[in-house]
Amino acid sequence: MLAYGMSADSLDDYIRMGESTIIECLNHFVQAVVEVFGEEYLRAPNAQDTARLMAVNSARGFPGMLGSIDCMHWKWDKCPTAWRGAYTGHKDGPTMILEAVASKDLWIWHSFFGLPGSLNDVNVLRRSPLFQSLTCGTAPQVEYMVNGNKYTMGYYLADGIYPAWATFVKAFRSPQGNKKINFT
Repeated sequence: MLAYGMSADSLDDYIRMGESTIIECLNHFVQAVVEVFGEEYLRAPNAQDTARLMAVNSARGFPGMLGSIDCMHWKWDKCPTAWRGAYTGHKDGPTMILEAVASKDLWIWHSFFGLPGSLNDVNVLRRSPLFQSLTCGTAPQVEYMVNGNKYTMGYYLADGIYPAWATFVKAFRSPQGNKKINFT
């Protein structure tokens, strides 16, 4: 079901199991994945993780950076006909959006998946649990200095569609000089 995006009903003849048994097996599989990998991989960064991210990125010349954020559209071939309108918009056919934050070593420590493809990055951002924690004041506490100024909120590298918030650093549109070209 997961690999081919098929319904349980369409698999019952092929694997010779009832629909309810297939769904129950999938449920047990997903629970096992969460149980085995949840503590290490399926969680937000704790204080030690945040300190490590800050140290690694500071050594790279990005003090205060928590990761890179972006949204991707994933084609949804098996989208139900009744939902196609909401999930169509960005590309040909229906898509779902995945918002992810990744570190330099490709640790994807935040993912938010399943929103309709008719939305853009800014609409996804408004629904994102990552930024709800920021606005509620439950985001990880960070502290760093840049050019003699103290900052208490980490930031994310983002592309140009994201709003001009203090928590986003975007590339220069037309970089002038080696410093800005290297930054971009």
